[in-house]
Amino acid sequence: MLDIKFIRENAEKIKEAVKNKRINLDLEKLLDLDSKRRDLMTELESLQATKNAASKEIPSLNSEEKKVKLLEMKEVDSKSSEVKARLLEVEPEFKQLMYLVPNIPSPETPIGPDEASNVPWRYWSESLGDLDAKDVDKTAQAPTKFSFPVKDHIELGLSLDLLDLEAGVKTAGFRGYYLKNEAVLMHYGLLWHALKKMQEKGFGLMVPPVLGREFAYYGSGHFPFGKSEQYQVMTEESMKNGITEPTYLAGTSEPSLLAYFSDKTLEEKDLPIKVCGISPCFRGEVGSYGKDTKGIYRIHEFMKVEQVVLCKADIMESDKWLEAMREIAQEMLKDLKLPHRVLNICTGDMGAGKYKMYDVETWMPARNAYGETHSDSNLTDWQSRRLNIKYKTAEGKSKYVYTLNNTVVASPRIMIAIWENFQQADGSILVPEILRPYVGKDLISPKK
Repeated sequence: MLDIKFIRENAEKIKEAVKNKRINLDLEKLLDLDSKRRDLMTELESLQATKNAASKEIPSLNSEEKKVKLLEMKEVDSKSSEVKARLLEVEPEFKQLMYLVPNIPSPETPIGPDEASNVPWRYWSESLGDLDAKDVDKTAQAPTKFSFPVKDHIELGLSLDLLDLEAGVKTAGFRGYYLKNEAVLMHYGLLWHALKKMQEKGFGLMVPPVLGREFAYYGSGHFPFGKSEQYQVMTEESMKNGITEPTYLAGTSEPSLLAYFSDKTLEEKDLPIKVCGISPCFRGEVGSYGKDTKGIYRIHEFMKVEQVVLCKADIMESDKWLEAMREIAQEMLKDLKLPHRVLNICTGDMGAGKYKMYDVETWMPARNAYGETHSDSNLTDWQSRRLNIKYKTAEGKSKYVYTLNNTVVASPRIMIAIWENFQQADGSILVPEILRPYVGKDLISPKK
């Protein structure tokens, strides 16, 4: 959410952001409602001032004058009630439109309608190291070489008894899955390695609630945009008892981590605040049945370790943290020796609240392409205004914090890259060195 005063004074910039981010927002209607709302609030203030003046005047009046004045105040009360009712009619629509106002993207953000306009920025592989996109040739574009036909993660998972999709669909429905045997150890090893890394980086660890109230999702910006794809939870018992407020299953721990600080005023000396959450994640992804429907790339439930930073209201400071969080994500992939690249995400693919955003994509040989595994975003004060998270400066001024978030690791998707990049000619999978203590072996071989 942006400050309404800023929106009024920068309407053309907002219109440009609305167009470039493909947001369905009638800005003129919002500004018209804002004007009506301000007029009504001014009228209310004037009526209240009249009542305050009368309350001071009445004790000095004689009985007849008091009767006249009290009748006048009765009319003022009636008028106030009428104005309040009109204001109550305006407020909900005004609020809903305010939730749709996008953040203005950074000057470095590419302008474009969809993912085709995202710009590769950096590449990494163990053999070539870090490379600027301009230095990447066709060899680096396909960084893992094989002397045998490549199997995809589904074939590998089934043949090595790591994955059961048929039983998963039977139990959980579309996109259900079971992880089995060494895949379970690898899954939790990845999460544990990520948590230990974040602790070493100075992040406070949390297991946040998976269930969240609406304010947390509106606050993070996941509502109203993604509300139709969020799993809603309402028990029969709660409905019987007249409890109508729904709760929602988190698609990421970001809303819960941010909501932890809602309605708080922090001290500048305590910033930045760095927190890391681990949680199950649930995503409906309605309408994506034609894309990545096979295997464990696009699934309804998974586990994720997420990092969130709250810092001072300073673009340079927040950009520094954006880069630091990206480096942590890349460090995870370098630990696993997985080839990957960083994309600068364009306006049409970045979401309403993002000021600047990177995706980190990891090489997946069977796709012969990179697939998204991490997402790193700077949202400036767009979330903190919605959640009322402020800090007091050394000079005593009150400001909204800037917020950032990034994926540390999400599993099982990352295992697609591990299994496919480390597959061997006999159908086995070499376990990345960093995961061997968790998996308990160097090689996952076909079962006898």
